Amino acid sequence: MSKVIFDIAVSLDGFLAGEHRGPQNPLGDKGTTLHHWMYGQKAFWGMMDIDRGEEGPENDLVKAVIARSGAFIMGKRMFEEGEAHWPDDLFKADVYVLTHEPRAPWVQKGSTTFHFITEGIDQALELARKSAKGKDVRIQGGGETIRAYLNAGYIDEAMVHIAPVLLGSGIRLFDNITDGLYDIAVKATSHSPLAAHITYTFKRK
Repeated sequence: MSKVIFDIAVSLDGFLAGEHRGPQNPLGDKGTTLHHWMYGQKAFWGMMDIDRGEEGPENDLVKAVIARSGAFIMGKRMFEEGEAHWPDDLFKADVYVLTHEPRAPWVQKGSTTFHFITEGIDQALELARKSAKGKDVRIQGGGETIRAYLNAGYIDEAMVHIAPVLLGSGIRLFDNITDGLYDIAVKATSHSPLAAHITYTFKRK
């Protein structure tokens, strides 16, 4: 059965992005340090059709989340940060962007189409489930969008990668989360010198 998931890297002090985040500074000051573990993986570079990187347990984590993701949902802010930098067909699936500004779908070469959804998170999820065709719907980010789906009770599973980095300030992942919605359990753990990887299951009470 299709699940609603997110896969996110955070700092040891709980931030998913640093200060001064924007299109010219994606992930904010020092934010890219959260992803150093991923930048060495063959599956990461394979999303851009580049043959480089390593294979191993962390590469398997990246491959697994790519394989299970059938559609994506993201906020407008994340889209605007990535639009200028992402290569065509990075997602290789339908991507639903939450926005207040109507816009025609952006059909890229390959199998990526960005759809701009003005009706809110429920509409985006309904459309994403249909396009995922049995695979999982991945809430890509940013933090506000992930929190919206958490607070609506829609999340089934999350992969959180904790980097040994202290950002000190920025955007926190779990600020303003509604208490008592879920029973949360640890499903799997692993680690390397660059990150601790924890998979959590979320069961709605």
